[in-house]
Amino acid sequence: MSEVLITGGAGFIGSNLALRLLREGHSVTVLDDLSRRGSEQNLAWLRAQFPALRFLQADVADPAAANRAVEGAARVYHLAGQTAVTVSVTDPLADFRSNAEGTLRMLEAARRYGDNPVFLYASTNKVYGDLTAARVERDGERYRLADLPHGVPESFPLDFASPYGCSKGCGDQYVRDYFRIYGLRTVVLRQSCIYGTRQFGVADQGWLAWFVQSSLCGREVRVFGDGRQVRDVLFIDDLLDAYAAAMSSPALSAGEVFNVGGGPANAIAVWSDVAPLLERLTGHPVPVSFADWRPCDQRVYISDTRKLEQRLGWRPKTDWQTGLGLLVAWLRENLGLFGA
Repeated sequence: MSEVLITGGAGFIGSNLALRLLREGHSVTVLDDLSRRGSEQNLAWLRAQFPALRFLQADVADPAAANRAVEGAARVYHLAGQTAVTVSVTDPLADFRSNAEGTLRMLEAARRYGDNPVFLYASTNKVYGDLTAARVERDGERYRLADLPHGVPESFPLDFASPYGCSKGCGDQYVRDYFRIYGLRTVVLRQSCIYGTRQFGVADQGWLAWFVQSSLCGREVRVFGDGRQVRDVLFIDDLLDAYAAAMSSPALSAGEVFNVGGGPANAIAVWSDVAPLLERLTGHPVPVSFADWRPCDQRVYISDTRKLEQRLGWRPKTDWQTGLGLLVAWLRENLGLFGA
């Protein structure tokens, strides 16, 4: 088993990843500044099961902390960063420091102090911008990509719209370049909408969990846009399978970029598809209001995951209806964590 570093390891994705790796017998270090809602609860949950978990509370943009955290690591999962477009618009400098500078600091630390690590970067579909280069059509109560039946491929033109898209895109390209220039074994996963257990959603990020929390707590669900925008959603366990596939086969993944999401089979309209199932799962109508579109919001985004399937043999296993049911069940049992 190996030494593993997870930045953002007390977050939604990071805590689920840490649990899986700890169960497999890896020695895990979590680097997290605990600024994200729910991160302290996730950390306590991990420590209760694995007291030997190593934890460093620090900012990834702090070079001393980055160097200390990565020392001896054979795997680095770089998940930490600012996650919301709206926050990046409000404070673009803080967004840049967290996502762009923080990623460069971690790359340098891994290059200088790691144990020739495989370095995985959690990128985002927002590097493709609002898809102005794609033809989008209205199709009943949803939008669709008229000319991309399999979704957006990795070859689609990059368009770093919004400060968040710029900062994450900057990290995305630095990670790619550290393979070309320094030979660091890096892999970029451009993630779509990830959801699942231990997700503490907020209004501007983690929208599916936020909808469920609001519904269970008797609050109105607020939808930005008209609710017909489409996203492909991916359950957390399937994402972790993609991580495992990339990390276990560096000869096939190093230097590569992969889109990872639910694909066309799990592409859902944000409200017109979700509302009926959410009402059945919660047992009551869900009140909703609509607000203006957010900056650079995509009418539709669907990941073309064929490269990941062909190269590493990965494909999602959890359909979105099953996954939403699992999320509702977990949130119902844990409403106390939200002050409900």
